[in-house]
Amino acid sequence: MSDARFEDGTEAPLYLGAEDAEDLKVIAALLQDAVFPITEMSWNRHRHEFALLLNRFRWEDRAAADSAGRGYERVRAILLLRGVLSVRSQGIDRSDRDTILSLLDVQFVPGAEGSGEVILTLAGDGAIALQVEALEATLRDVTRPYLAPSGKAPEHGV
Repeated sequence: MSDARFEDGTEAPLYLGAEDAEDLKVIAALLQDAVFPITEMSWNRHRHEFALLLNRFRWEDRAAADSAGRGYERVRAILLLRGVLSVRSQGIDRSDRDTILSLLDVQFVPGAEGSGEVILTLAGDGAIALQVEALEATLRDVTRPYLAPSGKAPEHGV
């Protein structure tokens, strides 16, 4: 079996933006169960940008993979948030450089005059909170899709 090739898909790489809570729900759905090493998380205080390089499950391709009887795919993507004033975390040992985090949800909690907080909810009761001037997020696929190493779609026994 060989890895999936980008040319085999009919879809182009994702490049989405979010400027309100409804837009962010679309990005959150696409990022559910994305995984990333703790070392692939970066906050640039001077540019007010927070970025994650993550491996996201291609939820948008799941039905096509099922009907074609082929493996599920992941793709490397960047989540970039601009206008970030501060970053807090809980339930994460940032000193353990080998930690792999799993993203469960991304939400926007509005504040005064367009500001607010972006909450990244992680598996294992971890969370990252980003205080933002205004919601400005982008999600961009940066590699070709590849076969998910587990060969399985993520499941939540809820």
